[in-house]
Amino acid sequence: MSKVIAGFSMSLDGFVADPDDGVEQVFRWYSAGGTDAEVMAGDHATGMTPEAAESIEEAGRGAGVLVTARRTFDIAHAWGGKHPMDVPMVVVTHRVPEEWVSREGSPFTFVTEGVPKAIDVAREIAGDKDVVVGAPSVTQQCLQLGLLDAIHIDLVPVVLGHGIRLFDHLTKPVELLVTEASGNPHVTHITYRIIK
Repeated sequence: MSKVIAGFSMSLDGFVADPDDGVEQVFRWYSAGGTDAEVMAGDHATGMTPEAAESIEEAGRGAGVLVTARRTFDIAHAWGGKHPMDVPMVVVTHRVPEEWVSREGSPFTFVTEGVPKAIDVAREIAGDKDVVVGAPSVTQQCLQLGLLDAIHIDLVPVVLGHGIRLFDHLTKPVELLVTEASGNPHVTHITYRIIK
């Protein structure tokens, strides 16, 4: 059965973006040590290390769909119509952007009935593959509702001090078990299973 997994690059103090939604510092590990590989987002190629490119490609191979929030979708300018993981996307929103609904080949499905419905729709699209959650607000709601099976964090050696926290607004403890850990001087990759 497919799993619902959240995945983020995060600062040591728990931020996934700076106060202006910038992610340069938490994604710096993508290009640390050289940019010998490229990953496409829309029609834009991003240079990164072979390790970072492989990490994205591996996540894409296991994923059947990516769930995000409308805010993230807007900040990323819809990734130019193609997310680097190159999978279908479910966007949780109150307002459906009609320009993407009617666009031929659009990878986006818009859900206005909330996070539980979005996860149901994502599971249908994903089939036997995993559902990846890529927005802090959706991750927080999935944790509160018991919908998340695992969390993957690419922990970068930086303290931001303020910004967008991944785990804000939680009202109860969540117990985790480390299932994988690896790293280098630029990033520590940690996967946690959520104990239910």
